[in-house]
Amino acid sequence: MLDSLRLQTRYALETATAFVPCLTSMYILYWLDYGHIWTSETAHRGKIAVTILAVGMGLSFLLQSYFAGRRQN
Repeated sequence: MLDSLRLQTRYALETATAFVPCLTSMYILYWLDYGHIWTSETAHRGKIAVTILAVGMGLSFLLQSYFAGRRQN
C-alpha cells in the first residue's frame, strides 16, 4: 500500500516537473504582452512567439520522455 502511494506521488511529481518548461514559456509570452514590452507592431512577433512555445513544449516532451524511459527500466 505504501509503495503504491509512493509510486503515485513520484509519478505526479514527475508529470508536474515535465509541465514546468511549457508553463514557463506561456508565462514569458504573458509577461511580454502584459508588460507592454512588445506590441502588435513588434517585428517578427509571431515567429518569436512560436519559437518560445516550441522550445517550452520541446523541453517538456524531452523531460516526459526521460521520466517514461526511467520508469520502463
